[in-house]
Amino acid sequence: MNVRQLRISRRSVAIATALVGMVSLAIGAHAALNKRSLDAAKAIATEQNSDSARKTSRLALVIGNGHYPDAAAPLAQPINDAHGLSAALRGNGFDVDVVEDATKDDMARAIGRLKSKIGPDTVVMLFFGGYGVQVGRESFMIPVDAAIWKEADVRRDGVSVESVLDAIMEQGAKAKLVVLDASRRNPYERRFRSFSHGLAPISPPENTIVLSAATPGKVADDSRGQYSVLVAELLNNLTAQAGAESAFNKTRVAISRASEGEQVPSVSSSLLEDIRIGG
Repeated sequence: MNVRQLRISRRSVAIATALVGMVSLAIGAHAALNKRSLDAAKAIATEQNSDSARKTSRLALVIGNGHYPDAAAPLAQPINDAHGLSAALRGNGFDVDVVEDATKDDMARAIGRLKSKIGPDTVVMLFFGGYGVQVGRESFMIPVDAAIWKEADVRRDGVSVESVLDAIMEQGAKAKLVVLDASRRNPYERRFRSFSHGLAPISPPENTIVLSAATPGKVADDSRGQYSVLVAELLNNLTAQAGAESAFNKTRVAISRASEGEQVPSVSSSLLEDIRIGG
């Protein structure tokens, strides 16, 4: 073999070696890409499973509004009620979002957070304590920053109970449980031309139950206890095996009897089955 042939042979070996290296790198890169794709698929599946798990829980939005600039004095009980009810619901397995002295923006954000967690198997509880106003046979929860001088302002600054229930229903929640402790004599009534007293009757959408502190159109005076009469009695009835319909009706009957008919809470239900609240 002459020198030239030897050089060609060495060059061929070098080229072959380089080609083998390139093929090995390509195989390794392909394998790494496949592994990353598999890892990404697993991560997406895990996230989807996590989202599914988050959307099958018990959810509660608890709002307690006590400091209204237009009121003669702060309402102490709605804040206490929010704390007491939240603790009880958490003990019964609810994921609870608590908002105190909520502005309208605060309430809108809280409702948005609630909606994002709702799935088809979710039981949702909504509690509002504070001032409520009825306008045009519709009930509104009043934020602490509401500027209300006439009835039209209620629609602008208030949050409609019915609209919140519709939003929850659109998300496909399994059941809706609503507690409204807002049948107070509010500080805006004297500004209205027409009579507005208490809350309007609420027609519960499918698979919903609503407990309100007083009969539609009536108001209830605050007690001097730590909690409002409604929440204090409701807490007594949230036992481990309690169903929502049973607990709400027991609360209504107990308060009616204790007040000798002076305060008669309202229960409206379209539940297809009694939803258990207890753990």
